[in-house]
Amino acid sequence: MADYLLQLATFENLGNLLMLCFLQAVLGFDNLLYISIESQRAPVAQQANVRRWGIMIAVALRIVLLFTMIQLIDAMAEPFYIFEWTGIIEGGVNFATCVFIFGGIFIMYTAVKEIGHMLSIHDLSTDVEHKSGKSATQVIMMIVLMNLIFSFDSVLSAIAITDVFPILATAILLSGLAMVLLADGVTRFLEKNRMYEVLGLFILLIVGIVLIGEAGQAAAHAMHDDSLALKLGGYEVIPMSKTTFYFSVLVLVAVEVIQSGYTRKLNAERRTGAKH
Repeated sequence: MADYLLQLATFENLGNLLMLCFLQAVLGFDNLLYISIESQRAPVAQQANVRRWGIMIAVALRIVLLFTMIQLIDAMAEPFYIFEWTGIIEGGVNFATCVFIFGGIFIMYTAVKEIGHMLSIHDLSTDVEHKSGKSATQVIMMIVLMNLIFSFDSVLSAIAITDVFPILATAILLSGLAMVLLADGVTRFLEKNRMYEVLGLFILLIVGIVLIGEAGQAAAHAMHDDSLALKLGGYEVIPMSKTTFYFSVLVLVAVEVIQSGYTRKLNAERRTGAKH
């Protein structure tokens, strides 16, 4: 056992571990945001436990997913259907394509539904009741399911860096521990600053678009064949780069912060004017 650990503790493996931890942290932002928002659907007294158990179960299943993908990566990468409807839909579809499309559509549906609900709110107390309308088990299952969908992209990226299972599993465990530690803080922040919850939902909407974009290239990247890239209406479905995604998020956050500060200033001036 000691000799095995010494073999793992090489500079290359330790470097890969640091790189994987950074990758998991970058790719885990949208996942953490979803967990924080979704956990508020559970009864208030159980929300902290829901977040904790949801993340722990999801991390365990992510390691199982990782092991399965290492064993079956070629079989999962092979397209099981190739569309040849010229001008309508063209390209290959594999397991990753289906995961990204399902996950993207579901996340966009969730974000649009919650944004629509916020526009119809007349009483914040009824909104709290609406949010707590699901059971803890239902919310945990949803967190686990969506965590696995978010994980698919990060697991594929991790395998591209190294195929040493203990290193990959350690990075996943460390990222899961970080999410457990940060989830409560993010949720408390959203509860105290309700205006940022709308921002979070719009970010999730972008995340859904990003996942659908990833679906277009999933089969092409896996088989190293650009002819398998999905095309809709003759146009290739191109994924949004991570740089563009995070730049969009930073712009949204900056606009929200500036708008909030400006609104507070206007309200203060109005209160001062009302006193005079």
